[in-house]
Amino acid sequence: MESRSISDPRLHINIVEEKLSQAKNITILTHLNPDADTLGTGLGIYTLLSRDKSKRVEIVNASNILPVYLDFLPNYSKIKHSMDFDESLIISCDCGSMERLGFDLEGRDILNIDHHASNENYGSINVVIPEYASASQVAYALFKSLYPIDKKAASCFYTALLSDTRYFTTSSVNAEVFNVAQALVDIGIDPADIASNFTQRKSLASLRILQKALANLDLRLEAKVAILFVTQEEIDETGATMPDMEGIVDHARSLATVEIALFVVQERETMRISLRSKGANVASVAHHFGGGGHKVAAGFTLPQTNLQETIDIIVEIIQKTGLLYGKT
Repeated sequence: MESRSISDPRLHINIVEEKLSQAKNITILTHLNPDADTLGTGLGIYTLLSRDKSKRVEIVNASNILPVYLDFLPNYSKIKHSMDFDESLIISCDCGSMERLGFDLEGRDILNIDHHASNENYGSINVVIPEYASASQVAYALFKSLYPIDKKAASCFYTALLSDTRYFTTSSVNAEVFNVAQALVDIGIDPADIASNFTQRKSLASLRILQKALANLDLRLEAKVAILFVTQEEIDETGATMPDMEGIVDHARSLATVEIALFVVQERETMRISLRSKGANVASVAHHFGGGGHKVAAGFTLPQTNLQETIDIIVEIIQKTGLLYGKT
C-alpha cells in the first residue's frame, strides 16, 4: 500500500481522520519491553478511540511482563498480550521498527506514531516528528484536533511525556514541551500523583539489581565512558525483570567525568545494550549493531556471546568513531 510521511500532524489531520473514520476495528500496539512513553501514548489513544462505540478497539503488548508502577494509568488492565482482530487498522506507538512490535504485520494498514529519528517509516501513514520530546507529544498534537482530550487521556499523555523527558531534564525539553504539559495539567490531571508513582513505587528487586549493576561499574577512556552490566545469574538472584532495570544506565551517565554510558543486560539468549550520552551521538553506535534511537539515548540487542568481549568491542567502536571528541 502507498506510504505517506507526515512532518507535522497539524497540517495533515484530514489524512488520519479519514483513515480512522473508515476503520471499524483498531489495534493499538506498543513496543516490546514497554516503557512509559509507549504505554502512555497507547493508553491515551485507546481512551479516546474506545469512546466511539461504533468501533472495536484493543491495546496489545507482546511482552509477558509490563511495568507494574504504571498500573495507575487509566485502562492499564485492558492491555492484552495477543491480537484478536485479524483485519484491523494498526496504530503503533513509540516504535522505530516493525520488528519491535513483536507481531507479523506484513500487509497490514499501519498508522505509525513516533518521535525517533531512526524510525523506519514502516507505516502506510507515518506521523514521525523527531524534534518532539515523546511519542505522546506527537499523539497529543495529532489527536487533540480529532477528539476532545479528557482527563484520562491527558493523564496517559502526561505520564509518557514526564518519563521520556526524565522529569523535564533532557535536551529535547523546550517551551513547546512545557506548553503541552500545561495544557494537560489544565485538563485536570494530578502531576504530583503521577510523579509519586514514578518515584515512590519501586520494587525491592529494582534496588537489588541496581546494587549489582553499580558493583560492576567499569570506567574506560579516561573515565569518559562508564559501563554497567548485570549477568543472567544476578538477574535470577534478585528476581528482577526488565522493567526493574529501567533507568539504571542513567546512574552511569550522572558521573561528572562521563560523556557516554552503556548498560548491558545479559539474558539467556540475548544481550540488551542501552546507550546514553551528554551530547555525543550514540545512535550511530546503535546503528552499527542494527539498533536505533535518539542522539543521546539509543540501544540495540545482540545474540548471547562473551560479555566482556562485547563490551570491549563497543568501547573500541566508541573510541574509533571519535564520539568523545565531537565527531558524529
